[in-house]
Amino acid sequence: MFFFLCDPPECHTPPVHFVCPAGVAPLEVQMPALSPTMEEGNIVKWLKKEGDEVAAGDTLCEIETDKAVVVMESNDDGILAKILVQEGSRGVRLGTLIALMVSEGEDWTRVEIPALEAVTLTTAPPTAAPPDPAPPLTTTPSAPKQLRLSPAARHILDTHGLDAHLAKATGPRGLITKEDALKLLNQSGERLSAPPAAAVAPPAPVSVSPPIAPSTGRPTFPALSVPGKPGMPGTFTEIPASNVRRVIAQRLTQSKSTIPHAYASVDCDLGPVMKLRKQLATEDIKVSVNDFIIKAAAVSLREMPEVNVMWSGDGPQALDYIHISIAVATPRGLITPIIKDAANKGLQEIAATAKALAQKARDGKLLPEEYQGGSFSISNLGMFGISEFSAVINPPQACILAVGGTRAELRLAPQNPDGPVLHTQQLMTVTLSSDGRLVDDELASRFLEKFRTNLEQPQRVSVP
Repeated sequence: MFFFLCDPPECHTPPVHFVCPAGVAPLEVQMPALSPTMEEGNIVKWLKKEGDEVAAGDTLCEIETDKAVVVMESNDDGILAKILVQEGSRGVRLGTLIALMVSEGEDWTRVEIPALEAVTLTTAPPTAAPPDPAPPLTTTPSAPKQLRLSPAARHILDTHGLDAHLAKATGPRGLITKEDALKLLNQSGERLSAPPAAAVAPPAPVSVSPPIAPSTGRPTFPALSVPGKPGMPGTFTEIPASNVRRVIAQRLTQSKSTIPHAYASVDCDLGPVMKLRKQLATEDIKVSVNDFIIKAAAVSLREMPEVNVMWSGDGPQALDYIHISIAVATPRGLITPIIKDAANKGLQEIAATAKALAQKARDGKLLPEEYQGGSFSISNLGMFGISEFSAVINPPQACILAVGGTRAELRLAPQNPDGPVLHTQQLMTVTLSSDGRLVDDELASRFLEKFRTNLEQPQRVSVP
């Protein structure tokens, strides 16, 4: 606490002591772990501003995790005093201080910013004492300038073993273009063919440049992205990857490189499903074909629990729950919300749950518990006109069912007493991708047969 004495010469009143009030101790708000695999997050939007009162449970901001955009809630009552990480910030590590709050009744304008944060925010290049005067020729740069090369220029310089630092860049923002590399190549050829007298001259430009190792292999200089000029040769446009996209890439690579995928397909007759859908529509009950598929898969897993397994670090694990993950395409990437306990739900409940989860996924509002912990995945591309495809297993699950579109085919009906006759069937191809360590080919075949039976007899599985 500091005291200042004010006693001007012309003042005849007693001295006055002014007390400078101390700062208010803050309540720290750190970047939380909003999913088990989250390592960093992006601040999408602050929903409170500095000076706003906050109650426990109020939403402070929206954070993009490796799965979705999730709201962050306050754990304390108080006032938001200082926002340290602004919205739009990317790659904020877990535990990073992002904001400060003060308790109710405190003056939020006098919040104390922690010393560590203050140092971080005010860190700038250190101001060194002016160096002693030295001859200009002896000054050496502290670090070599980072060069930018087009792919064509890289190829030319690598092929002929030329030093990229000797090329004069004429491209936008210091880009060394193909023409610059060819010009350097021509100059090198002229130097080699020059008379010996010219070679005796001191190579002044070479002595001034910093000592750089010759370029061998692929250079570390990144190619230049020129937004707005996609037609320029040797350029590309950088597309920033969101956290969701990065995690999708990691998990797909992990799945295809560590899980032995096996595939099996079967055709299912959707005639009974279509007929039952029409009957339910007359009773104002709206369900989709995908709802029947989810229900049939869940019932099949209940009847064949040896397929309802997953692989852990210690080996196979049998699951005592049936949670179906449904793949939903969103602008941020693919995400798989979960219909929990699907085998015990009716078609109407499955339809309502799937619709609500799909909308939340597209809006980026899924909660972590709504997309974590599935035991079996279903990916349906039939609505996009895809006849059949194979999907990538979602680890640590053992299986994923890829569903294609329906098609009409003429087939023989041998059950007719008058002999075989042609009739039209609505067929749908489904492909099961299974983990060969857990579900072998024989087990996968039996599961598909069970699934087809349940789907083609929707009355027996349409009730819980």
